[in-house]
Formats: sequence, C-alpha cells, structure tokens
Amino acid sequence: MMRLLPRLDGTNEFFWTSGREGVLRILRCGGCRYWLHPPSPRCPECGGTDLSPEAVSGRGIVVSYTINHQPWDGGDVPYVLAVVDLVEQPGLRLTTNIVGSDLDRIDIGLEVSVIFEDHDPVFLPLFEPAERD
Repeated sequence: MMRLLPRLDGTNEFFWTSGREGVLRILRCGGCRYWLHPPSPRCPECGGTDLSPEAVSGRGIVVSYTINHQPWDGGDVPYVLAVVDLVEQPGLRLTTNIVGSDLDRIDIGLEVSVIFEDHDPVFLPLFEPAERD
C-alpha cells in the first residue's frame, strides 16, 4: 500500500521513529505524569513544560472503527481505520489501522497490540488483535 508519510520535525520525530526499536513512545509530563498525544508544548492538565517521550505498553482497546472499501490512497481494500484507546490512560487515543485480522473479528472493545510498518526512517504504529494468554 502506498502511504503518505509524516514530515519529521523536532516535535514528532520520537513518535514516528521509535518503532525501529519496536517501542511506541508518547509524550509525558514530568510534573503530573499525564500522557499527551498529539505532542504539544504544554501539558493540558497542569500547564507544565517538562515533557519528554516515554515508552507505553503498546496495548489498547478499539473504541471506534470503520471498514473502508474505497481505495483513497491507491492501496488495497478493504482496510480498517480505527481509534484505539491506549491502556495507560483513559482518553489517550491514536487513529490507526487494524491489520492481521479477519474483518468480522473487528469490533468495539477488541483488545489490540501495536506493530510497526517500516518506512524507514518512519515506522507507522498499526494495531493487530492481541494474543490472549
């Protein structure tokens, strides 16, 4: 699939490149420990500026999704566009794709884990159904 890739800059490079190490990093406030995404120069909770990227577990829950059948980007269809709520904090969400699953398995509440699509230097965080223990 052909994808439009983000432009890397000093505010987002950590997010788009950390997948090289198999880790998803999100900005976190050093003062109140609030996670914030997308990156911002100030913490929306305490107004602090002591912000730095930290690794998250990469686990989440699908809170919304759509199955697209129109090849908007010239890629393969159908594909799943989803909003995933990361387990670290209520409301800490990513818009992403769900991959590696039959479409009839995708649903609200599905537990997912991050994987990365390599477009070196950009590593796109995608999600697949989590393995149950």
